[in-house]
Amino acid sequence: MSDSALATATAQIAAAQAGVPVIKAFFDKDTNTVSYVVHDPESLRGAVIDSVLDYDPASGRTSFSSADAILAYVGEKELAIDWMLETHAHADHLSAAPYLQQKLGGKIAIGASITLVQNVFGKLFNAGTEFERDGSDFDVLFHDGDHFKIGALDVTVLHVPGHTPADIAYVIGDAAFVGDTMFMPDYGTARCDFPGGDARTLFRSLRRLLELPADTRLFMCHDYLPEGRDHFVWETTVAEQRTHNVHAHDGITEDGFVAMREARDATLDMPRLILPSVQVNMRAGHLPEPEDNGVRYLKIPLNAL
Repeated sequence: MSDSALATATAQIAAAQAGVPVIKAFFDKDTNTVSYVVHDPESLRGAVIDSVLDYDPASGRTSFSSADAILAYVGEKELAIDWMLETHAHADHLSAAPYLQQKLGGKIAIGASITLVQNVFGKLFNAGTEFERDGSDFDVLFHDGDHFKIGALDVTVLHVPGHTPADIAYVIGDAAFVGDTMFMPDYGTARCDFPGGDARTLFRSLRRLLELPADTRLFMCHDYLPEGRDHFVWETTVAEQRTHNVHAHDGITEDGFVAMREARDATLDMPRLILPSVQVNMRAGHLPEPEDNGVRYLKIPLNAL
């Protein structure tokens, strides 16, 4: 079957100058999340990918140290930010996209299948009719194969569902930002037991990404320290993943992957911040509106997950 989006991304990577775009990673130890600022060195136009709003579940307080580190870097490099890009509606951290947008401008974007996530979790949180489930909280909804620019850099969008229905990867120049589809080779792949997740779908998304050129730089959204490693890393290549990924290296069959993934997922606890994270992230990072006492509230549905 022809895959025109993948073919476009492959041609884009082949044409890109090595080392372009310029990429700066920001690692949040509390959630093991990696955020990125990506920019075109010629025009100094850029994008922020998968930003983090600091959140203390014990007190319910939000803060901005992670996002402020991004602001400081953008200011130091004198960048103009055009995009706040989300790879999916994260279940492990709250997005800082609205805060950064207020400071820097740019459009908040995510995959068009976010509407599926909004429908499922809108019901879970009993969000009511005031919560639109059409993706309109976001400025832009991307479909598979969509193409846009960051300065002179070409960007191709690949829909890579499985972890959630709405996951997308951004291929920017010679680099791919893969969200939660996969982790570093010694850690493996994403869980698929959230509502709308599917291990078989994830396997096909993984194999699609691993059809990109062997030297494509891959940037992870998370890193966890597996046994035998004592430092955090988040950059690898297609060749390294195809050879060494403990869950998805070449030779793993679809049925074998599905059996492994489903058995592993059955042993996992829910992420610590899934309930606050999803109800904020399904709204593009916007917090619920204040109630009549001026206080914003997050809901905790009991015995529902």
